[in-house]
Amino acid sequence: MRILLGGLLVFMCGASAFAEKAPPEWVRVTESAAWLPRDSAGEMAYGGRLWLLGGWYQSYEAPPRDVWSSPDGKEWTRVAEAVPWIHSDLPMTIAFNDRMWIMGGWHNGRLPGHSASNQVWWSTDGAAWQQATAAAAWSPRLAAALVEFQGKMWLLGGTENYYFGDASSLKNDVWCSQDGVHWEQVTANAGWPARAYHQAAVLDGKIYLFGGGNYVPEYAAFNDVWMSEDGKTWTCVTESAPWHPRLWFSSAVYRDRMWVLGGWSNNPSKNWDDVWYSKDGASWTPLKAGATWRERHEHSVFVFDDKLWVAAGMIPPLNNEVWSLYLPPDWFADEE
Repeated sequence: MRILLGGLLVFMCGASAFAEKAPPEWVRVTESAAWLPRDSAGEMAYGGRLWLLGGWYQSYEAPPRDVWSSPDGKEWTRVAEAVPWIHSDLPMTIAFNDRMWIMGGWHNGRLPGHSASNQVWWSTDGAAWQQATAAAAWSPRLAAALVEFQGKMWLLGGTENYYFGDASSLKNDVWCSQDGVHWEQVTANAGWPARAYHQAAVLDGKIYLFGGGNYVPEYAAFNDVWMSEDGKTWTCVTESAPWHPRLWFSSAVYRDRMWVLGGWSNNPSKNWDDVWYSKDGASWTPLKAGATWRERHEHSVFVFDDKLWVAAGMIPPLNNEVWSLYLPPDWFADEE
């Protein structure tokens, strides 16, 4: 006999019994948020709300410059329709030092043409934005990784061009800043292969960098993982994680683990709906969920209200769904 008790599957066999965790369920908070379907947006949790900034609709018009926030992932408010920054496709965003930050990114459209950015902007309310610098010390770029580490913002890699670049556009430099104005180059060559569309995470006093690669004209994708305790010296934790090499995926740190969610690869050409987690970057475990979101890339991921969140992205088509996942604090107790 099998019964469900408190999220556990309990199997009864005579006088003996054993318990097995039921698979977690992603909850679709809304099928259609108030903002238009998009991917490649900036995102963060800040001030007790979820925030979505800009993104991409299509390649022949300028990217949106709107800002939206939500206290619960379901009800969204448009805080601003057109803010001053214009490079909102694949920007780098972070909540740091009681401010929201957006930097870099790509602008494309018939007019005034295409460009990458090294502008840095910040806001405390999402409506009024201040330009910290019109030209940071790092070269204009998009699709870099951005994390908080040792009381600073750290920017890692990226590409100086999007549709029109090549391997020479890719970067593997590392920069850090306490104020968004003054940037220090920690290393011009971190040792890991230059890349964009990757992710980074901070866990247990270390920076981890993983995945990514290049899109056009030379496709390349990685599933390696690198670690550093100072941002300058890097060690390859694994050359090949069990998840498929990919671009345009998302990541987070939730329940003291790093997470890899979704993305796209060209060998084979497909979107992914898999979710993986790791405590050390070397050993990765797939999360086997019941209900889940469809495969997608360049979606936004948040950690908010003790949950992991997924929003937007390209399936195709573009979508404006919002999903959340709650795992109890002791979910991984049997793995410790």
